[in-house]
Amino acid sequence: MNKSASASTSSSEVDQWYVYMVRASDQTLYTGITTDPQRRLAEHQSGKAGAKYFRGRKAVEMVYLEQGYNRSTAASREAAIKKLSRAEKLALIAK
Repeated sequence: MNKSASASTSSSEVDQWYVYMVRASDQTLYTGITTDPQRRLAEHQSGKAGAKYFRGRKAVEMVYLEQGYNRSTAASREAAIKKLSRAEKLALIAK
């Protein structure tokens, strides 16, 4: 899994937000934000409290993770990643 640090770092663990990408069983990529990446992946994989995106597919693995955001900057980064093409997302994962 690729990990990248952001320029904006929170002083509290609770306020630490992550932006992540999960590879689905159909090889698509889902992007989201969370304060606990392991818990969130488990939620996606269990089908309970996970994203509706995974109703027709399974969450296979977390393939990308960025840390060091607050809630607002994480949401902004998530939106920016969602606008990327698949090729650009794969390039980001490969770094």
